Amino acid sequence: MTINLPTDRKAVLAADEHLIQSFADLNSLKDQDSLTVITEAEGYYVKESDGNQLIDGIGGLWCVNVGHKRKEIIDAISEQLNTLDYYSTFYNFTHPTAAKLAAKVAELAPGHLNHVYFANSGSVANDSAIRMLHHYNNRLGRPNKKKVLSRIGAYHGSTHLSMAMTTPAYSKGWDSASELVHHIKCPHFWKEGGDMTEAEFLDSLITDLKVNIHDIGAENIAAFIAEPIMGAGGVITAPDGYHVRMAEVCAANDIKYISDEVVTAFGRLGHFFASKDVFGITPDIITTAKGLTSGYQPLSATIISDEIHEVISRPGETFLHGMTYSGHPAAAAAGLANIALMEQQRIPEQVRVTGKLFEHSLKELASLELVGEVRGSHFMIGIEFIKDKANKTPFAEQDMVGMKVAQAAQKRGLIARPLGNCLILSPPLILDEKIIASIYDILRESIIEVSSSI
Repeated sequence: MTINLPTDRKAVLAADEHLIQSFADLNSLKDQDSLTVITEAEGYYVKESDGNQLIDGIGGLWCVNVGHKRKEIIDAISEQLNTLDYYSTFYNFTHPTAAKLAAKVAELAPGHLNHVYFANSGSVANDSAIRMLHHYNNRLGRPNKKKVLSRIGAYHGSTHLSMAMTTPAYSKGWDSASELVHHIKCPHFWKEGGDMTEAEFLDSLITDLKVNIHDIGAENIAAFIAEPIMGAGGVITAPDGYHVRMAEVCAANDIKYISDEVVTAFGRLGHFFASKDVFGITPDIITTAKGLTSGYQPLSATIISDEIHEVISRPGETFLHGMTYSGHPAAAAAGLANIALMEQQRIPEQVRVTGKLFEHSLKELASLELVGEVRGSHFMIGIEFIKDKANKTPFAEQDMVGMKVAQAAQKRGLIARPLGNCLILSPPLILDEKIIASIYDILRESIIEVSSSI
């Protein structure tokens, strides 16, 4: 059976009138001239309906870590569908592919994180982490220990609960489970540090955490959730030592530490997991998605400690949480093939070299007058544009300088992600020195073009 898909732009747009895009100005999309129609992809390139080739500077959406059209993953998915197309992991059911992937993820995760719950998105992974901790505290006879500490500037997803944990700027006009979540200070030294040294700023963040725990009551707080590097909040890197010190305070107050590695895991910072290897912590829970399958199938994982699992698996009560597609055979096959490919080709190890080259190359853009800060690490970079560099005077929200630079870059053959007056780069992890140089040149030319017109 052949599915006849529209290929020319006009036919795609006719069908697209029925599609609701995500995180988009839906009113502006009624004018379909602004839509980019992607029809093919291979390596670190994607192709538009008119045949124009673009560098995928955002890796799909932080996720196509091994690049597009990897036959190894495609074949693994196809083979799995021909063997076992679907079965659930509800009740007393399991299947070889989900079981094997869970064992592999547990092997890669640090320390005592040996139990894996699969879902289909990072949002659900984070939602699941909180649901599990609420259940955990109920079983321990602590029904009030339910609140969650998150951070201004965080991004943890788009479900009702994960959106509550996301920075308030993303929930404008939307309801969420905000009664459960309390936001503490953003760890962005360049923007929030004022006259403090970085060490003083770090001390202030720790004090802020302690004050909030005191005011709310540790007996009411289930968890602190944090991305090792904030992603969709603007690629914000906390001061050195931040995560270690925050984890120490949480442990002292019996508050579980959730490391949201939806973006940072599976090679983006040069390791399968960044929490321990990059930031020196072994959290109580790690959540991940995106790079777990490199985007070839929707799959996420909530990885919990032995101690949490021991409590929620005690006799006398059912684990009343699950999704129809948890541990889907095809998604699990994609995860196994993706990890095998990363291991065989030593992609995380390569990223420790090429990712640093990418980071250092793009940080040279900070010399441009329009650029206030270039931040991030390896293949996870944010560029912030600023009106007055000397005084750190920001552009107005409506100036949308990030969008203007993104549009200028796309004309030159690069997809970059605008975020207000910032630009985000999160490309596939397979870039070589030549393509890194091309990305730098395109960005430099695009920023200079926009700078001359505002």
